[in-house]
Amino acid sequence: MNSEQVFGGEPQRVGSFRFLLDGQRWECSDAVARMHGYQPGEIVPTTDLLLAHKHPEDHPHVARVLDRMISAAEPFSSKHRIIDTAGEIHQVVVVGDRLCDDTGAVIGTTGFYIDLSDSYRDEVNESVDEAVAELQESRAVIEQAKGALMLVYGIPADRAFDVLIWRSQETNTRLRILAELIVAGFGQCETGVGLRTQFDRLLLTAHEAPGARCRPRSRGRRR
Repeated sequence: MNSEQVFGGEPQRVGSFRFLLDGQRWECSDAVARMHGYQPGEIVPTTDLLLAHKHPEDHPHVARVLDRMISAAEPFSSKHRIIDTAGEIHQVVVVGDRLCDDTGAVIGTTGFYIDLSDSYRDEVNESVDEAVAELQESRAVIEQAKGALMLVYGIPADRAFDVLIWRSQETNTRLRILAELIVAGFGQCETGVGLRTQFDRLLLTAHEAPGARCRPRSRGRRR
């Protein structure tokens, strides 16, 4: 089971995306599709389609962010509103970083959405059970990592925990180890206007530290 699946019949609150400069192609996870009101595979995402779902008051800001992302593969972090196909408004945080090939050349952007709306009350059964087991042993460092996410992105505790679980699954990294890396990296971030950009990068790359990806994959879990 991967982070793009649906648990208990409800969409997850975190999903991934990729934007490829070659052909300006978007790839969005099932969770991101559902945030916008679509079933998986129902549509082919495009820049125009994603912009069409932005709240009118947030549209100019997001358009500028996407333009810089497309023209210069510029990392970004944005908190804004989207409107799904049913007319429901979702408050989201979107974080993106440069996507590079094996030679280090920039080929696009990769990142994730966090849905902050209260409509998602899903039971993330397997992942939460696993996370809670580790939480009993590593509560302090996980709480610190949650606190960092809450501070930087202005999200509540349950969404912060969702993000930690999701990144743990996405990167095949034990929750405790991921939390330790995030807390250590956060302590090295410089405070000020660039804090959010530094933390975006940390969250997307913490798992690349030596020895981080040591969690055995569960039988039957698809990636």
